[in-house]
Amino acid sequence: MTTASPATEPATRPTTAPTSYHDAPSPALDRWSPRLWGTLVVLCAALFLDALDVSMVGVALPSIGSDLGLSTNALQWVVSGYVLGYGGLLLLGGRAADLLGRRRVFLVALGVFAAASLLGGLVSDGGLLIAARFLKGVAAAFTAPAGLSIITTTFPQGPARNRALSIYTTCGASGFSLGLVLSGLLTAVGWRWTFLMPVPIALAALVAAVRLLPRPTERQRTAGGYDIAGAVSGTAALLLLVFTVTEAQSAGWASLRTLGSLLVVVLLAVAFVLIEQRSAAPLVRLGIFRNGGVSRANLTALGMVGAYAGFQFIATLYLQRLLGWSALEMAFAFLPAGALIALSATKMGAIVDRFGTARLMPIGLLALLAGFALFLRLDEHSTFLGLVLPSMLLIGVGFSLAFPSVNIAATDGVADEEQGLASGLVNTAIQVGTAMALAAVTAVITGGSHGGQSPQEQLAGYRPALLLVVGIALLGLLVTVYGALVDARRRRAV
Repeated sequence: MTTASPATEPATRPTTAPTSYHDAPSPALDRWSPRLWGTLVVLCAALFLDALDVSMVGVALPSIGSDLGLSTNALQWVVSGYVLGYGGLLLLGGRAADLLGRRRVFLVALGVFAAASLLGGLVSDGGLLIAARFLKGVAAAFTAPAGLSIITTTFPQGPARNRALSIYTTCGASGFSLGLVLSGLLTAVGWRWTFLMPVPIALAALVAAVRLLPRPTERQRTAGGYDIAGAVSGTAALLLLVFTVTEAQSAGWASLRTLGSLLVVVLLAVAFVLIEQRSAAPLVRLGIFRNGGVSRANLTALGMVGAYAGFQFIATLYLQRLLGWSALEMAFAFLPAGALIALSATKMGAIVDRFGTARLMPIGLLALLAGFALFLRLDEHSTFLGLVLPSMLLIGVGFSLAFPSVNIAATDGVADEEQGLASGLVNTAIQVGTAMALAAVTAVITGGSHGGQSPQEQLAGYRPALLLVVGIALLGLLVTVYGALVDARRRRAV
């Protein structure tokens, strides 16, 4: 496998005490112990739930709206509240894992996630439901980078880590792609089950995590204390960016509120960069972006998942509103992609070892691009076999190849004490890409259809929105192709 060159280390880099784990068998062995497998399963379960919540609520929105009397704008926040908490606090979550201890942060955040899930399934007030969704997003912002960094610091770089990360990230992709499937099944029983279903899984994972997650034998120490100013400015910039993009559709992209908010985001981002350059213990060590593989992986993640989120939104509206499919029928329409991703989980590690992430990412992005492009054939009489199945199969293959590769590349060549940061960065890219793509796709659909509900008017919105999705995926593909060329030149130079 090709590895990225580590970023140059500045003199002010935080120093960390060496961390070792007791009762943790060597993960470099070809045969992993039951305890090591149990640790990986616990982390996979948490990521599966995090990803599941991003997409699972979509099918249930009409039932939630009619039951709780929520407007369309309020319903948007049932989805956006989770994305806001998740995308806005991921960097802080990753840094907290590095500073406070990955095991501790993971356990506390997973407990909060279970409690917020239970609250969301029991409330009868729209405001409380949105608050519960935001709280779940915040919890996911801490479990995701903590879980990923536990893997990257437990499994040594190479085949063992590639295998673990492939299984882990494929579980996340499975949760994201199967969210609509499970949502369709559960909504047929009652929308509250889409919120209650994760509770027993999260609690079981929490109990297992207490017993299985490795304990550090030495407390992690970071020189220079906490970067409070960086945490406040960086988190505020991300929260405001996700909020502004999400609200731009209703407020208007050219409105004074949207433009003013974007200006404040830029000012906060500039302040954040200046603070990080001067901080002795920065929230984000900017030198990490000198690792070209890490930077390209983050850009690829943003485009890849953003394009899929936009596609999923378009396909959901098209199948239900124009073709009149039920929630259950639509759930099974998405099943082929999710099944392919789930079935590939245990195989991807060996595939990555053989071909390398630099080769697999372009192939995966090309398959995704082809799947989105094939869906452009949609019309008033499309069928599952003629339109939906070919796209879903290509999307399943694309995600199976690209998603694990992106996550491996995003943490490759990064020191152990910054694995939480690297994990937070790639997850932030995913959530920001999702929020921005959804906002842009929604704007194109609304502008193309002019609010009309006839089949012709709906198609006039869906087709240009799909072209936008294809364009986003193409940008992600170009980034991966460039990375593959850079990697090939480096190999020839050696």
